[in-house]
Amino acid sequence: MTRVFLTYAKRTPIGRINGALSHMRPDDMLAALFSDFKKSHDFDMSEIDDVIVGCANQAGEDNRNIARMSLVLAGFPFEVPGLTVNRLCASSLDALIDGWGRISLGLNQAVLIGGVESMTRAPFVMSKPSSSFGRDSKMYDSTFGWRFPNEKMKKLFPLWSMGETAEELATIHNITREKQDEFALSSHQKAISAIMSGKFNDEILPLEIKLKKESLIVNQDEGPREDTNLEKLSKLRAVFRENGSVTAGNASSMNDGASCLFLASEDFIKRHNLSPLVELTGAGIRGVHPNTMGIGPVEATKVLLKKFNKKITDFDFFEINEAFSAQVLSCTKELDIDEKKVNLRGGAIALGHPLGCSGARIVTTLTHIMKDHPSFNEALATMCVGVGQGVSVSFKRC
Repeated sequence: MTRVFLTYAKRTPIGRINGALSHMRPDDMLAALFSDFKKSHDFDMSEIDDVIVGCANQAGEDNRNIARMSLVLAGFPFEVPGLTVNRLCASSLDALIDGWGRISLGLNQAVLIGGVESMTRAPFVMSKPSSSFGRDSKMYDSTFGWRFPNEKMKKLFPLWSMGETAEELATIHNITREKQDEFALSSHQKAISAIMSGKFNDEILPLEIKLKKESLIVNQDEGPREDTNLEKLSKLRAVFRENGSVTAGNASSMNDGASCLFLASEDFIKRHNLSPLVELTGAGIRGVHPNTMGIGPVEATKVLLKKFNKKITDFDFFEINEAFSAQVLSCTKELDIDEKKVNLRGGAIALGHPLGCSGARIVTTLTHIMKDHPSFNEALATMCVGVGQGVSVSFKRC
C-alpha cells in the first residue's frame, strides 16, 4: 500500500455561537482555507484528485455539497471534484480516512480534506404535512441534536440528548462532578497558555469579516476563558438530569469554524518538493449503544490497535475530542491513558466544538504539537459520535 502523508494543516479561529464568525457563511469559511492552501503552493491545483469535506448539519448554507461549493468559491479549477461526507461529529475525521484510503490504494495521489460547521447559522427546518394542505407540520432547530425523530427508534431505546448520554457515562464510570469540573478547568488553562505563548499562531488562518460599515480581523479562538475557576464551575447547575453532574461548564459549546488538511502520496510529495508533517499509520471505526455514545473512542481505538498491531503505550500524546468531561474521562479510564498526555493545548470544552470541523481541527492541533515536540513520535486522534459511534486515527513523525 502507498504511504500517505499530511503536508498542510490549518484551521480558522473557532467562534462562539452568535460570535464574530456568525457573520460568515460556512462555505466562505472553508473557501478561505482552500484559498490559503492554493496561494501557498505553486503546483497546478488541477492535480488534486478530489476534495472531501466533513459537515454534520447540511441543512442551510452548507447544503448541496459544501465541498464543491467551497472549492469553486476558492477559485480552484472546475476539473477538481468535491464530496461532502457526514458522520456527525467525526465527519471530517472520516473524510481524512476516506482520503487516506484512496491514496493508499493508488486511486488518488493528492486529496484536500476539509471540515466545517456554522452552528450559529444552522436554520430551523420544517417538516412537510402528512397530507395535502395539512396543518401538522413541525419545526425543528437544526443546530444540534435529534430532529425528525423516528417513532420506531423510540421503541428501541430512549432518544436521549448528548448531555444525557454523558450523564450515563458519569454514572457507569463513577466520574464525579468535581473531577469533571477539574478537567474542564484544565482544558481552559491549557488553551489560554497555548494562546498566550503563540502556540496556535501557525495553525490558525485569520479571517477578515466584512460588516456593513467596517471590517474586523478574527485571529483567535473565542471560547477559552482566562477568568474561569473551580468555584465558578461548581456553581453551574446540572442541565440534563436532576441531581446530575453535567453542566454547561464541563461540556463543549456550540461553535462556528472550519479546518483543512492536505494528503499526498510519497511520489506526489517528491515530485512537488513538499514537506511532509506527519504520516498516517492507522484508523479504526466502531459502533456502540447510542445511550453511551461517548465511549465510542474506546471501541474505535481497540479496532485500530488490533488491525495495525499497536499498543496504547505506543502513543506519546492523544487528541480526544472533548464532547464532555465525563465522556473523555470515561475513555481515558477504559483505555488506561494518562490524562497528562491528553489534549496538551486544551480541547473542545475550551476551544469549542463546531461539529463537522472538529475532526480535522484536532488533527491540525495534533500535527502542530508533533512539529513543536521533536521527542514525540506517535499520536492518536479520536472522537465520539452521536447515535453511538467512535472514530480513531493514528499518526507518526515523518
